[in-house]
Amino acid sequence: MPAHAVRTAEPLALIRYLDVALVLLAAPFALLMGAPALGYAVGAAAWVVHRVIGLLLERRARDRDVRAALGLNLGGVIARTWLVGLTILAVGLAAEREDGLTAAIVLLAAFTVYFVISLLLRPHERQPARP
Repeated sequence: MPAHAVRTAEPLALIRYLDVALVLLAAPFALLMGAPALGYAVGAAAWVVHRVIGLLLERRARDRDVRAALGLNLGGVIARTWLVGLTILAVGLAAEREDGLTAAIVLLAAFTVYFVISLLLRPHERQPARP
């Protein structure tokens, strides 16, 4: 079997999804400290859905020409931003204001980790894979 045929796991996969892992692992601690459970659950679920949609759009954009990929990614960013904003608004209006605030804090913290990780990993993504 040729060496290039052996598929290896992505070495930076754990770091790439650190935001999702932190959101899920921080849940028990946040709830023990008194954070509203509904707000945390909605914020965490919205972030996971946000990331899944982003991954699906990224995969679809790879198979397209540059203009179509740019349009798909830009439309995806706008749609995902609306998803997050409307999620915060909906949980804040449907439940208590503290639930909306908690969802907003969870989403802001997750986005901050995601943004920092994406900036740190950007140089590694542009380097071609070595055989």
